Amino acid sequence: MHWHPYFEIATAQSGVLDHQVGQTHTVLEPGDSIFVNQNMLHGIRQLSGEAPDNLPIILFSGTVVAPENSVIYQKYIQPLLACNSLPFVVFRHGSGLWEEVRRQIRAAYCAMRERPDCYELAVQRSICCVLEAIFRNFDSLPKSEASRVQLDAQIRLQKMLSYIYENYAQTVTLADISGAANISRSEAGRCFQSYLGCSPVEALIQYRLQTARRLLQETTLTLQEISGSCGFHSVNYFSRQFRRKYGYSPGKKHELGK
Repeated sequence: MHWHPYFEIATAQSGVLDHQVGQTHTVLEPGDSIFVNQNMLHGIRQLSGEAPDNLPIILFSGTVVAPENSVIYQKYIQPLLACNSLPFVVFRHGSGLWEEVRRQIRAAYCAMRERPDCYELAVQRSICCVLEAIFRNFDSLPKSEASRVQLDAQIRLQKMLSYIYENYAQTVTLADISGAANISRSEAGRCFQSYLGCSPVEALIQYRLQTARRLLQETTLTLQEISGSCGFHSVNYFSRQFRRKYGYSPGKKHELGK
Protein backbone atom coordinates (compact mmCIF):
# COMPACT_ATOMS: atom_id res chain seq x y z
CA MET A 1 0.00 0.00 0.00
CA HIS A 2 1.30 3.42 -0.94
CA TRP A 3 0.20 6.93 -1.80
CA HIS A 4 1.54 9.94 -3.69
CA PRO A 5 0.53 13.53 -4.55
CA TYR A 6 -0.37 12.59 -8.13
CA PHE A 7 -3.24 11.25 -10.16
CA GLU A 8 -2.75 7.67 -11.33
CA ILE A 9 -4.09 5.68 -14.27
CA ALA A 10 -3.45 1.92 -14.38
CA THR A 11 -4.70 -0.80 -16.74
CA ALA A 12 -4.90 -4.58 -16.23
CA GLN A 13 -3.27 -6.31 -19.19
CA SER A 14 -3.34 -10.08 -18.85
CA GLY A 15 -4.28 -11.03 -15.29
CA VAL A 16 -7.16 -10.36 -12.92
CA LEU A 17 -6.17 -7.78 -10.32
CA ASP A 18 -7.48 -6.73 -6.93
CA HIS A 19 -7.00 -2.97 -6.84
CA GLN A 20 -7.51 -1.58 -3.34
CA VAL A 21 -8.17 2.12 -2.74
CA GLY A 22 -8.66 2.92 0.94
CA GLN A 23 -10.80 0.06 2.23
CA THR A 24 -12.51 -0.59 -1.11
CA HIS A 25 -11.43 -3.54 -3.24
CA THR A 26 -12.16 -3.46 -6.98
CA VAL A 27 -11.53 -6.39 -9.32
CA LEU A 28 -9.95 -5.36 -12.62
CA GLU A 29 -10.13 -7.80 -15.52
CA PRO A 30 -7.87 -7.57 -18.58
CA GLY A 31 -8.68 -4.33 -20.40
CA ASP A 32 -10.14 -2.56 -17.36
CA SER A 33 -8.52 0.69 -16.24
CA ILE A 34 -8.72 2.70 -13.05
CA PHE A 35 -8.12 6.37 -12.25
CA VAL A 36 -6.99 7.04 -8.66
CA ASN A 37 -7.22 10.47 -7.07
CA GLN A 38 -4.16 11.99 -5.44
CA ASN A 39 -3.01 11.09 -1.91
CA MET A 40 -5.26 8.04 -1.77
CA LEU A 41 -3.87 4.97 -0.01
CA HIS A 42 -3.89 2.20 -2.61
CA GLY A 43 -2.27 -1.04 -3.69
CA ILE A 44 -2.58 -3.86 -6.22
CA ARG A 45 -2.62 -7.64 -5.82
CA GLN A 46 -2.74 -10.07 -8.73
CA LEU A 47 -5.48 -12.69 -8.42
CA SER A 48 -4.85 -14.75 -11.56
CA GLY A 49 -2.50 -15.07 -14.51
CA GLU A 50 0.49 -17.23 -15.26
CA ALA A 51 3.00 -14.34 -15.26
CA PRO A 52 3.06 -11.01 -13.43
CA ASP A 53 0.74 -8.55 -15.15
CA ASN A 54 2.62 -5.85 -17.06
CA LEU A 55 0.24 -3.24 -15.61
CA PRO A 56 1.23 0.03 -17.30
CA ILE A 57 0.80 3.00 -14.96
CA ILE A 58 0.83 6.75 -15.54
CA LEU A 59 1.42 9.14 -12.64
CA PHE A 60 0.80 12.80 -13.35
CA SER A 61 0.11 16.11 -11.66
CA GLY A 62 -2.86 18.26 -12.54
CA THR A 63 -0.35 20.89 -13.62
CA VAL A 64 0.31 18.75 -16.69
CA VAL A 65 -2.98 20.16 -17.96
CA ALA A 66 -2.59 23.77 -16.80
CA PRO A 67 -0.84 25.89 -14.12
CA GLU A 68 -2.47 25.98 -10.70
CA ASN A 69 -3.35 29.68 -11.01
CA SER A 70 -5.08 29.20 -14.36
CA VAL A 71 -8.83 29.24 -14.97
CA ILE A 72 -8.63 25.74 -16.51
CA TYR A 73 -6.99 24.28 -13.39
CA GLN A 74 -9.46 25.95 -11.02
CA LYS A 75 -12.47 24.94 -13.10
CA TYR A 76 -11.59 21.34 -14.03
CA ILE A 77 -8.72 20.01 -11.89
CA GLN A 78 -9.42 21.51 -8.47
CA PRO A 79 -12.94 20.00 -8.22
CA LEU A 80 -11.46 16.52 -8.68
CA LEU A 81 -8.77 17.12 -6.07
CA ALA A 82 -11.28 18.50 -3.59
CA CYS A 83 -13.82 15.70 -4.04
CA ASN A 84 -13.31 13.32 -1.10
CA SER A 85 -16.23 11.24 -2.34
CA LEU A 86 -14.43 10.35 -5.59
CA PRO A 87 -11.30 8.44 -4.53
CA PHE A 88 -11.21 6.52 -7.82
CA VAL A 89 -13.01 5.92 -11.12
CA VAL A 90 -13.17 2.51 -12.82
CA PHE A 91 -13.25 2.25 -16.60
CA ARG A 92 -14.85 -1.17 -17.03
CA HIS A 93 -14.39 -2.63 -20.52
CA GLY A 94 -17.60 -2.52 -22.48
CA SER A 95 -19.00 0.46 -20.56
CA GLY A 96 -19.76 3.80 -22.17
CA LEU A 97 -17.09 5.63 -20.17
CA TRP A 98 -14.51 2.99 -21.11
CA GLU A 99 -15.36 3.51 -24.77
CA GLU A 100 -14.65 7.22 -24.32
CA VAL A 101 -11.22 6.86 -22.73
CA ARG A 102 -9.70 3.53 -23.81
CA ARG A 103 -8.07 4.87 -26.99
CA GLN A 104 -6.64 7.84 -25.15
CA ILE A 105 -5.19 5.68 -22.37
CA ARG A 106 -3.66 3.27 -24.86
CA ALA A 107 -2.26 6.15 -26.90
CA ALA A 108 -0.61 7.60 -23.78
CA TYR A 109 0.96 4.24 -22.89
CA CYS A 110 2.19 3.80 -26.46
CA ALA A 111 3.68 7.30 -26.65
CA MET A 112 5.50 6.89 -23.32
CA ARG A 113 6.84 3.48 -24.35
CA GLU A 114 7.99 4.35 -27.89
CA ARG A 115 8.81 8.05 -27.35
CA PRO A 116 8.34 9.35 -30.91
CA ASP A 117 8.89 13.02 -31.74
CA CYS A 118 6.74 15.30 -29.58
CA TYR A 119 5.55 12.32 -27.51
CA GLU A 120 5.18 14.52 -24.42
CA LEU A 121 2.54 16.59 -26.18
CA ALA A 122 0.76 13.42 -27.28
CA VAL A 123 0.67 12.15 -23.68
CA GLN A 124 -0.57 15.52 -22.41
CA ARG A 125 -3.31 15.51 -25.04
CA SER A 126 -4.44 12.00 -24.06
CA ILE A 127 -4.47 12.87 -20.35
CA CYS A 128 -6.56 15.97 -21.06
CA CYS A 129 -9.11 13.83 -22.92
CA VAL A 130 -9.33 11.34 -20.03
CA LEU A 131 -9.83 14.12 -17.47
CA GLU A 132 -12.41 15.75 -19.76
CA ALA A 133 -14.38 12.49 -19.89
CA ILE A 134 -14.27 12.21 -16.09
CA PHE A 135 -15.40 15.80 -15.62
CA ARG A 136 -18.23 15.56 -18.16
CA ASN A 137 -19.52 12.40 -16.44
CA PHE A 138 -18.78 13.69 -12.95
CA ASP A 139 -22.37 13.85 -11.68
CA SER A 140 -23.16 10.27 -12.76
CA LEU A 141 -20.00 8.67 -11.39
CA PRO A 142 -20.42 6.47 -8.27
CA LYS A 143 -19.45 8.38 -5.14
CA SER A 144 -18.31 7.00 -1.78
CA GLU A 145 -18.07 9.58 0.96
CA ALA A 146 -15.53 8.53 3.59
CA SER A 147 -16.46 9.14 7.22
CA ARG A 148 -14.30 11.23 9.52
CA VAL A 149 -13.30 8.02 11.32
CA GLN A 150 -12.16 6.44 8.06
CA LEU A 151 -10.19 9.51 7.03
CA ASP A 152 -8.50 9.67 10.43
CA ALA A 153 -7.66 5.96 10.25
CA GLN A 154 -6.12 6.38 6.80
CA ILE A 155 -3.98 9.32 7.97
CA ARG A 156 -2.79 7.28 10.94
CA LEU A 157 -2.01 4.29 8.74
CA GLN A 158 -0.04 6.47 6.34
CA LYS A 159 2.06 7.78 9.22
CA MET A 160 2.74 4.25 10.48
CA LEU A 161 3.54 2.89 7.02
CA SER A 162 5.90 5.82 6.44
CA TYR A 163 7.69 4.89 9.65
CA ILE A 164 8.01 1.27 8.49
CA TYR A 165 9.27 2.26 5.04
CA GLU A 166 11.86 4.60 6.53
CA ASN A 167 13.07 2.42 9.42
CA TYR A 168 12.59 -1.22 8.27
CA ALA A 169 16.36 -1.81 8.31
CA GLN A 170 16.51 -1.02 12.03
CA THR A 171 15.02 -2.73 15.06
CA VAL A 172 11.33 -1.77 15.00
CA THR A 173 8.80 -2.61 17.68
CA LEU A 174 5.01 -2.42 17.76
CA ALA A 175 5.36 0.51 20.16
CA ASP A 176 7.57 2.31 17.63
CA ILE A 177 5.01 1.83 14.86
CA SER A 178 2.01 2.95 16.92
CA GLY A 179 4.02 5.85 18.33
CA ALA A 180 4.53 7.21 14.81
CA ALA A 181 0.79 8.00 14.77
CA ASN A 182 0.51 8.80 18.49
CA ILE A 183 -2.00 6.02 19.09
CA SER A 184 -2.10 2.90 21.26
CA ARG A 185 -0.78 -0.44 20.07
CA SER A 186 -4.30 -1.88 20.04
CA GLU A 187 -5.58 0.99 17.87
CA ALA A 188 -2.62 0.49 15.52
CA GLY A 189 -3.58 -3.16 15.22
CA ARG A 190 -7.16 -2.21 14.33
CA CYS A 191 -5.96 0.22 11.62
CA PHE A 192 -3.75 -2.39 9.96
CA GLN A 193 -6.38 -5.11 10.17
CA SER A 194 -9.01 -2.82 8.71
CA TYR A 195 -6.96 -1.77 5.69
CA LEU A 196 -4.34 -4.48 5.19
CA GLY A 197 -5.77 -7.54 6.90
CA CYS A 198 -2.64 -8.09 8.97
CA SER A 199 -0.91 -6.84 12.11
CA PRO A 200 1.63 -3.97 12.09
CA VAL A 201 4.50 -6.41 12.71
CA GLU A 202 3.32 -8.67 9.87
CA ALA A 203 3.25 -5.63 7.56
CA LEU A 204 6.81 -4.81 8.63
CA ILE A 205 8.01 -8.34 7.86
CA GLN A 206 6.23 -8.33 4.47
CA TYR A 207 7.92 -5.06 3.51
CA ARG A 208 11.31 -6.37 4.60
CA LEU A 209 10.79 -9.49 2.47
CA GLN A 210 9.72 -7.45 -0.57
CA THR A 211 12.83 -5.30 -0.22
CA ALA A 212 15.03 -8.37 0.18
CA ARG A 213 13.54 -9.95 -2.95
CA ARG A 214 14.31 -6.81 -4.94
CA LEU A 215 17.90 -6.78 -3.65
CA LEU A 216 18.30 -10.44 -4.64
CA GLN A 217 17.21 -9.58 -8.16
CA GLU A 218 19.15 -6.35 -8.60
CA THR A 219 22.38 -6.76 -6.62
CA THR A 220 25.17 -9.25 -5.95
CA LEU A 221 24.97 -8.87 -2.17
CA THR A 222 25.29 -12.02 -0.07
CA LEU A 223 22.35 -13.43 1.88
CA GLN A 224 24.03 -12.25 5.07
CA GLU A 225 24.30 -8.70 3.74
CA ILE A 226 20.74 -8.64 2.43
CA SER A 227 19.36 -10.14 5.61
CA GLY A 228 21.08 -7.51 7.76
CA SER A 229 20.20 -4.58 5.50
CA CYS A 230 16.52 -5.55 5.62
CA GLY A 231 16.30 -5.72 9.40
CA PHE A 232 16.62 -9.50 9.83
CA HIS A 233 19.16 -10.35 12.50
CA SER A 234 19.27 -14.04 11.57
CA VAL A 235 19.88 -15.43 8.07
CA ASN A 236 18.06 -18.63 9.03
CA TYR A 237 14.98 -16.70 10.18
CA PHE A 238 15.13 -14.58 7.01
CA SER A 239 15.34 -17.71 4.85
CA ARG A 240 12.38 -19.34 6.62
CA GLN A 241 10.21 -16.25 6.24
CA PHE A 242 11.23 -15.82 2.59
CA ARG A 243 10.45 -19.46 1.74
CA ARG A 244 7.11 -19.21 3.53
CA LYS A 245 6.10 -16.15 1.47
CA TYR A 246 7.53 -17.00 -1.97
CA GLY A 247 7.68 -20.79 -1.87
CA TYR A 248 11.40 -21.15 -2.51
CA SER A 249 14.72 -20.41 -0.85
CA PRO A 250 16.25 -16.93 -1.27
CA GLY A 251 19.38 -18.67 -2.50
CA LYS A 252 17.64 -19.79 -5.68
CA LYS A 253 18.07 -16.57 -7.63
CA HIS A 254 17.25 -18.20 -10.94
CA GLU A 255 13.69 -18.76 -9.69
CA LEU A 256 13.12 -15.11 -8.86
CA GLY A 257 10.55 -13.42 -11.05
CA LYS A 258 8.49 -16.57 -11.59
